[in-house]
Amino acid sequence: MADFDYVAIDTRGNEARGHVAAASVEAARAVLDRRRLFVVKIEAGSAPASKGRPLFGLELGRAKMSGKQLTLFTRQLATLNRVSPLEESLRTVSRQTEQERVRVIVQNVHAGVTEGRRLADAMAREPKSFPPLYRAMVAAGESSGSLPEIMERLSLLLERQAEIRGKLFTAMAYPAVLATVAMGVVIALMAFVVPQVVEQFDTVGQELPFLTRMVIALSAAITDYWWAMLLVLVLAGLGAWAALRQAPIRLAFDTWLLRVPLVGRLLRDLHAARMARTLSTMVASRLPLLEGLNLTAGTIHNRRLKAASDEITDAIRGGGSLSAAMRRTAVFPPLLVYLAASGEAAGRLDEMLERAADYMEREFDRFTATALSLLEPLIIVIMGGIVATIVLSILLPILQLNTLAGQ
Repeated sequence: MADFDYVAIDTRGNEARGHVAAASVEAARAVLDRRRLFVVKIEAGSAPASKGRPLFGLELGRAKMSGKQLTLFTRQLATLNRVSPLEESLRTVSRQTEQERVRVIVQNVHAGVTEGRRLADAMAREPKSFPPLYRAMVAAGESSGSLPEIMERLSLLLERQAEIRGKLFTAMAYPAVLATVAMGVVIALMAFVVPQVVEQFDTVGQELPFLTRMVIALSAAITDYWWAMLLVLVLAGLGAWAALRQAPIRLAFDTWLLRVPLVGRLLRDLHAARMARTLSTMVASRLPLLEGLNLTAGTIHNRRLKAASDEITDAIRGGGSLSAAMRRTAVFPPLLVYLAASGEAAGRLDEMLERAADYMEREFDRFTATALSLLEPLIIVIMGGIVATIVLSILLPILQLNTLAGQ
């Protein structure tokens, strides 16, 4: 598809200049005619050059939409495109957007559509905001003439993924904050309270209880060598990060992670639910299954599950079925394999995959709710036990002195 520069007159008699992408000059004229522009001059040109990065600050046009912003944009476009043309829908979304960087991105996509590009091609101008999976589904909707329906499915998919991410964040944030506060309280007791109490026992001349001596030694280590402990933690973190960047080590770690009791099953079901829902949406959007698997594999972060997805792709390319390939990998939940087989047999693969995703996401909700209800008292009990140990180590020498004084 070539680019053409044009000079035209609109219905109000104003001059309009711009660029249009078309297969030929005649096709470009047809595009401009549909926009009710009277062509004065049209000639081969080039696509608009991207603006250079400003000297100070970042270029807004190269910013990236967050997941929440992309979800909102998709919902707005899906709703507006049902009642108005695509170009007008994009213009309306750009005017309603409050964030400047998102407005610039939407305006860039709108400009591409105005130039005669397909929506998927216009979105390719902003690859950071619109991932390949997203653009492939949009392209499928444009090719089949069902773009409003595809955008509706995309918005539902993104909204459900955002909901799962929110629940996962909630499940992890509260225990993490509680554990951090508990550790801070214990370190403060060991670093500031225990040393003050130890000074009172220096002139006693009696052997202190074992528990007291152990707590005092730990307190002295924290007070005197905190920098060494911090350095060891930082070096260990950097070493682990560097090791996990190696493909064999990362694959072995991800495989081990899936075998951890409870946590491994949670991660497996969460990844499988996301894959099932994405594949369901793509199959319902009339995308080829192989293309859907290739694009879906790019959204999986666990290397073991990603390798399993690649194995499924190779098996289907060789003429196998989705359910049989899933079964051979031995990493996907049995329910997903069973429902995929049922969907293939009944010719309703998208519906069965969606049901599998719904079930696994409900299981995730129940698991996180149960884990939260158990984890909170567990952290409190552990913290209480540590504080009680510290207090007991202080009280034991006092009780010992009282006993000696009574004799």
